Amino acid sequence: MGTIADEVKKCIEVMRSGGVILYPTDTVWGIGCDASNAAAVKKVYEIKKRCDSKAMLLLVDSADRLARYVGNVPSVAWDLIELSTSPLTIIYDGARNIAPGLAAEDGSIGIRVTSELFSKELCYRFQKAVVSTSANISGEPTPNNFGEISSEIIEAVDYVVNYKQLEKGKAKSSSIIKLTSEGVVTVIRQ
Repeated sequence: MGTIADEVKKCIEVMRSGGVILYPTDTVWGIGCDASNAAAVKKVYEIKKRCDSKAMLLLVDSADRLARYVGNVPSVAWDLIELSTSPLTIIYDGARNIAPGLAAEDGSIGIRVTSELFSKELCYRFQKAVVSTSANISGEPTPNNFGEISSEIIEAVDYVVNYKQLEKGKAKSSSIIKLTSEGVVTVIRQ
């Protein structure tokens, strides 16, 4: 088992070459790739057996990186991110600089600023947003931990992170809110 730095380095190599990773996040284990690589995003949809009209979310390492992927970040977003005590995914209008088909049909994108050690370091070192979608076939239950991830998913990705695989806890999905460019908040999932 490698160090976090070794694992992050390997993930970055895989993602830079258009590959897909299976990695721990601040919520559930995620299937991920470079959010700007259309072929890699397509592969994630294929692994999940999910239609590409259903958007996937992105992870970033800091609130500062949001502006690269959202045309107009409403000022209330900064407070929501700073004050949140648990993982919070915010759906923003005006997605940009991402692969085609990654945003929702209305042009919105869900982005979460991760604070979990591994995924934060991965996003920081990669210097780009990383796709994060639950490690399950679309329509099947979301795995609570690595041990519940199907062999079909594990075999379909290009790299599986060797970190946190033995943890048996029950992961919790993030809260999700939609935030319009005018600052109107709608709770999607608590």
